[in-house]
Amino acid sequence: MTFDSSPSRPRLALFDLDHTLLPLDSDYEWGEFTTRIGWTDPQAFSRRNAAFYADYQAGTLDIHDYVRFATEAVRRQGPQAAAAAHARFMQEVIAPAIRPQALALLRQHQQAGDRVIIITATNEFVTRPIAQALGVDEILATELERGPDGWLTGNILGEPNMREGKVRRMAQWLAAQQWGWDDVHSTFYSDSSNDIPLLEQVNEPVATNPDARLRALAQQRGWRTLDLFGGDDA
Repeated sequence: MTFDSSPSRPRLALFDLDHTLLPLDSDYEWGEFTTRIGWTDPQAFSRRNAAFYADYQAGTLDIHDYVRFATEAVRRQGPQAAAAAHARFMQEVIAPAIRPQALALLRQHQQAGDRVIIITATNEFVTRPIAQALGVDEILATELERGPDGWLTGNILGEPNMREGKVRRMAQWLAAQQWGWDDVHSTFYSDSSNDIPLLEQVNEPVATNPDARLRALAQQRGWRTLDLFGGDDA
C-alpha cells in the first residue's frame, strides 16, 4: 500500500483505537484487568462492564455513566497504585495484542509525512500509554476531570470524544492549527458504526475490521474496507 505524498495540502491520518488498531477493546479489557487484580467484585463488575459494552456496540452508551463506573476503582486506589497497575496492564494485555499489521500501517503513514492522530472514545488514562506504545504522539481521547488534589473526579472534562463529539473535537483540533476541514486531506480508519459521523466528514473513510452495520454501509457507499487482522482475533 502506498500513499500520495503531494505537498498540496497537509495530510492527516486519523485512527480509531479499539478493534481498529488493536484486536480488542482497551476500555473493556482494563475493567476486566482491575477485577483480576482484586480491585472490584468479580461478578458485579463483570456484569455491569458487559452491559455497558453491549450498549456501546448498540450505539446507546451513556458515556458519562460509563466513565464514572470505569474510573471508580482507579479513583479509589489513587495515582501511584493506578500507574503501577496500568504499567502491568500494558505488559500483560496490550503489548501481546499489538500486531505488526497495525504498526506497519501507522509507519507507512508516518513515513509518507502524514500527521497521525489516534482519536478514541476511550478515556485518556487508559489510552495515552497505548498510543505511545504504538509510536503515535498525538491522541484525542475522552478527557477526565481532575479535582483540587489533582486526581480524577469520575467526571468527563469537556465533550466526550464519541460519535458526533469526535467530529467536533477534531474540528477544535484543526482550528488550533489554524486549519479547517478544507485545508487538509483527511483519512479515517475505524471499525465502529459509532464513528459514522467522522467517517462521513473525512476525505477518505476506511472501514477497518468493520462491525456489521459499518461493513454494509461501506459497501453501499463505496468506501474502502480493510480487514487489518484477517482471521487474527486473539
